Amino acid sequence: MIAVLDYGSQFCHLAARRIRALGAYAEIFPNTTTAAALKNKKVEGVILSGGPRSVYERDAPTVDKSIFSMGVPILGICYGHQLLAYVLGGSVVPSSREYGKETLTAVKKSRLMGGLGKKEQVWMSHGDSVVKLPHGFTLTGKTRGCKIAAYADEKKRIYGLQFHPEVQHTMHGMRILENFLSICGCKRSYTIKGLDKKLVAEIKAKVGNGAVIMGVSGGVDSLVASALIKMATQNIYCVFVDHGIIRKGEAEYVRKLYEALGFRHYYYADASQIFYTRLKGVTDPEEKRRIIGRTFIEVFEAKVKELKARHGEIKLLGQGTIYPDRIESAKASKAASVIKTHHNVGGLPAKMKLKLVEPLKDLYKDEVRELGMMIGLPKEALMRHPFPGPGLAVRIVGEITAERIGIVQEADFIFTDELKKSGQYDRIWQAFAALLPVKAVGVMGDSRSYGYIIALRAVTSVDGMTADWAKIPNDVLERAASRIVKNVRGVTRVVYDITQKPPATIEYE
Repeated sequence: MIAVLDYGSQFCHLAARRIRALGAYAEIFPNTTTAAALKNKKVEGVILSGGPRSVYERDAPTVDKSIFSMGVPILGICYGHQLLAYVLGGSVVPSSREYGKETLTAVKKSRLMGGLGKKEQVWMSHGDSVVKLPHGFTLTGKTRGCKIAAYADEKKRIYGLQFHPEVQHTMHGMRILENFLSICGCKRSYTIKGLDKKLVAEIKAKVGNGAVIMGVSGGVDSLVASALIKMATQNIYCVFVDHGIIRKGEAEYVRKLYEALGFRHYYYADASQIFYTRLKGVTDPEEKRRIIGRTFIEVFEAKVKELKARHGEIKLLGQGTIYPDRIESAKASKAASVIKTHHNVGGLPAKMKLKLVEPLKDLYKDEVRELGMMIGLPKEALMRHPFPGPGLAVRIVGEITAERIGIVQEADFIFTDELKKSGQYDRIWQAFAALLPVKAVGVMGDSRSYGYIIALRAVTSVDGMTADWAKIPNDVLERAASRIVKNVRGVTRVVYDITQKPPATIEYE
């Protein structure tokens, strides 16, 4: 087993996910875990994750120094890299920030970096830097803005990396993690095979003869979660809540999908007017999410009462929550920072008295898709681009109005249509149109026009935790922009967003 100590990084669980993908078992532990506890688990290696704090801050998370005497290899990543240096006698100071792609230049060979080139693309996200190494450590890599980006003590098998090898955009990050497993001498026997049976058994044990009400959206997560629950019990009541801020044609698409998959109990709830009223005049992104979350639960409460009257007691609520939802809402770790609140994370009102069934809560999107294939769900549905729970509310920057919703729906439909026609859709992790709360002058029919700016966003990723902007051919972008300006009333220009994650998130709010 590899133990990953959690210091609150957005990528902590991703490190464990990557280790498992390489065939070794990995488990996440609180950063307060002692060496004695790790010994009891027969740990073969330890990874110290990144985190949002600074090691020199008062009450910053630290590490049990006895771990260094366990005799197992240790790898510090980002905050973990700084923490190792700090507690072992080095120095860490505030520095110029590095976010996104950087070039790592090898200074000296190390077992951890074996097989890599002299220069490597890596992914950074930090505002502090190690400026002095502890005794016995050797500098192995640097970047333009970070003089100590990698170090090693080969004798003690302790390594530090300022960059994140676990993210997709560190080009040979998996090779680095594979090298670490080799240094640890780990067996490679872990597999996702059989996870479907394990999850269904867990759902059966939790549900028993009870009934589950499930909010479905047509997205991958709720689809796979509802399918797993259906495999465990036929007493699942799927509800599609139309909050009016959804994609064009979405309600009909979802109805046909669930009918085709044989769900016996499927219900449609049109709550758009309630959501519109609650969101009127609201511009703060977090307040939008909170309003949508509260209203979503209220609609569910009403639906639960209705279904109870018709079908009897319902005590469980199914949700398609996946691990990134919990991470960004800071529900995965006490050390984590809130990035944005997800409507399906954070608990239900006590008065609802519904227990959660969240079969996907420890999985990432790529794992969810793989699981969906395993249980025979249609590929077209599984490969749909992610769509946020709050819907277009987080793609309309500022106030939500009926006019703005209509504009984004049409622009998004056109962009998606052009991506599909050109064969680009399946190469992209997520793509959409967003409306910016500013207007710009245009010329249409020899007359002055004044309309909104639409931002097109398309990114490549594996898990959504890091993302790079998609290199879509210019002619595809040109056709999409031309169609949007020509056919969507109220839009005068279209721009393409080329910001990476980090520092940006994929969605706008």
